[in-house]
Amino acid sequence: MPSLIRLCVLASLVLAALCLCTVLWVIATTHSLIYKAAKVPKTQTALVLGASVTSAGVLSAVLQERADQAVVLYQSGKVAKILVTGDDSTLEYDEVYPVGKYLVAAGVPKQDIFLDYAGFDTYSSMYRARDVFGVSSLTVVTQRFHLPRALFIARALGLQAYGVDVAEPGEMYLHNALREIPASVKALGDILSGRLPKYLGPQFAITGEGSATWVGSQAELIYFKNGKH
Repeated sequence: MPSLIRLCVLASLVLAALCLCTVLWVIATTHSLIYKAAKVPKTQTALVLGASVTSAGVLSAVLQERADQAVVLYQSGKVAKILVTGDDSTLEYDEVYPVGKYLVAAGVPKQDIFLDYAGFDTYSSMYRARDVFGVSSLTVVTQRFHLPRALFIARALGLQAYGVDVAEPGEMYLHNALREIPASVKALGDILSGRLPKYLGPQFAITGEGSATWVGSQAELIYFKNGKH
């Protein structure tokens, strides 16, 4: 029994070390891709990754920071389009449409905003940006804790990707940062296995107009119809 316990402890330590090495590798290989908004290279589109929205459609502070930075990039000419991605898989919850309305209220033309209702995780969002929206270059707008994994996935999928940290100075996301450890390991597994997103569905070229993606509450009935693999 003592030998078995030692073996379990050793296996746990090895697993923890592998997880930590994965996270450090992800951070090290993406560090140079993170910029201040004024210095980030121009790309086709800003990518607003999903986060929580209230039942009344009010953006969480985390999501609002991402949307606000996308507006800054658009207005400064750093991007020509904004792709909003998130979870809208049920009638009761929508991370995407409220962001679209927020961007329009901030002065972004509706035709330059694309809504992706099937970005259920960061990997799916990047995969769909490439294969559904025809994106070849993008700027990820999210908090610092999220950027290394997002950029690592994007680059692994062949996207010319850069990142802008949207967090205000002094903001701390300890819980989220700890979540990045298993999330980074999962991301590596997704990349190595070539996992397909749950949905692909119809294509909407990012070089065109985004109006056709504004299906709102009909997403579950229209957007996902016949979109399964």
